[in-house]
Amino acid sequence: MQSIVLFIIVFGILVFIHELGHYLLAKRAGILVREFAIGFGPKLVSIRRGETAYTLRMLPLGGYVMMAGYEDDDDIRSGMLVSVELNHNGEITHIDTTQEVQLNNALPIEVREFDLVDDLYLEGRVQGQEESERFAITETALVTKENGVAVQIAPRHRRFNHAKVGDKMLTNFAGPFNNFILAIILFMALAFIQGGAPPTLNSTPIVGDILPNSPAQTAQIQSGDEIIAIDGQTANTIQAVSDAISTHPDEMITLDVQRGNDRQTLQVTPEQVETPSGEMIGQIGIVYARENGFLAKVSYGFTQTWDVIKQLVGAFTGLFTGRLGIEQLGGPVAVFQVTDTVVQTSGLIGLLSLAAGLSANLGFVNLIPIPGLDGGKLLLNIIEIIKGKPISEEREMMITMVGALFLIGLMIVVTWNDIQNFF
Repeated sequence: MQSIVLFIIVFGILVFIHELGHYLLAKRAGILVREFAIGFGPKLVSIRRGETAYTLRMLPLGGYVMMAGYEDDDDIRSGMLVSVELNHNGEITHIDTTQEVQLNNALPIEVREFDLVDDLYLEGRVQGQEESERFAITETALVTKENGVAVQIAPRHRRFNHAKVGDKMLTNFAGPFNNFILAIILFMALAFIQGGAPPTLNSTPIVGDILPNSPAQTAQIQSGDEIIAIDGQTANTIQAVSDAISTHPDEMITLDVQRGNDRQTLQVTPEQVETPSGEMIGQIGIVYARENGFLAKVSYGFTQTWDVIKQLVGAFTGLFTGRLGIEQLGGPVAVFQVTDTVVQTSGLIGLLSLAAGLSANLGFVNLIPIPGLDGGKLLLNIIEIIKGKPISEEREMMITMVGALFLIGLMIVVTWNDIQNFF
C-alpha cells in the first residue's frame, strides 16, 4: 500500500509540474484556461477560481490543461429560447440555455443571431415583445450549457488557436521544459543530500571507500589517496586509472599516490573478474570519492539529466533500428514495480533519483513529434511558421485523431507487456 501511495504522489507531482508549465505560459499569453486537471475520468474534487476550474480526477494517469479554442462548440442555436442576465449597463453577463438556472432578473429571449467570438452580441426577440433587440455581451460572460456546466465565453483573442505562433510554441514547450527543470533540481538535491556528486570518468581519481578483503586493502591503499600514476605513467582521471587497472588482471602494478603532503608508491595486484560479456578484467576494490564542491553538485543536476536524455534517445532510436524490441516497452505497472523496488531497497534517496529520471523521461517522451503529444503540436507550429499560416482546423483535427489512435495503440501494447511481465 505504501508503494502505491508513493507512486501516485510521485507521478502526480510530475504531472502537476508538467501541466503547470502549460498553464502559466497560456495565462501569460492571455489564453483562457477553462480547466487545470490532474488525472482523467470522473471528477473527485473541483474548485473554481476566477475563470479556471482546478480539478482532481479519478485515474492518476496524466493530466491536461483545457484551453479555449479546442472543441469550443456553442450550445446556442437560432430559434432557441434562452434566459439572460444583464448588468447595470444592459450587457449580457450570463446566458442560460437550460431554463433551469435561477438568474437574477432573468430575461427570456428567442435567439435570432449571436456572435460569441468577434462582435460579442446576441440578437433576439424578448418574450412578450414583437421586435428583435440586440444586446452586447461582456467578455467574461458565462454560458450555462445543456449539461448544466457554466463556462466563460472565449473571444477570439482569448483562444489558443488564434494566439501568436510564438506564444503557442512556448505554451506547448513549457510542459516538457518544466519536467527537465524539475529533473535538474532533483539531481542537484541528491548531490547535496549525499555529500557530493558521483564522480565522472574525467574526475580526479581520489579514493573514497575500500572494499573489505580487496587487493586495495591488502596494498594498504587509504581513503583520501589520490592516484597520480600507474607503472610510471601519469593517470590523472578515473578513466585513465580504470583502463590501466582493468588491463592487468592478476598482474602486479605500481601505484603512485598522493597522501596528504607525501607521495607514496604502492604495489597492488588487480583481482581477475569476468564481465557479463565474458571479458576478463582487473579490479582492485575501490570506490572513488564524491566531488563535494558547490559547482560540482550544481553541475551534476545538468549532466545527469542530459545523460538520462541521451539514454532515452538511444532507446528511442533503437526501436526503429531493431536493436530494441517493442516488447521491452513498459507502462504504468512497470513504473510501479520499479517504484516498489526502489522504496524497499533505497528509501528516500532512491525515490528522489527515480523521480528525477521519470521527470526527464516525461519531458522527453512528450517532445516526440507524434500528433497528440507536445512534440506533435510543436511540429504543427513549425509548419505554421514555414507556411505563414496555420493548417486548417479540419486537417489539424484529423492529424490529432491519427496521433491519438497511435497513442491508444501504444498504450495497449505497453499494457499487454505489463500483463505478460508482471501477472
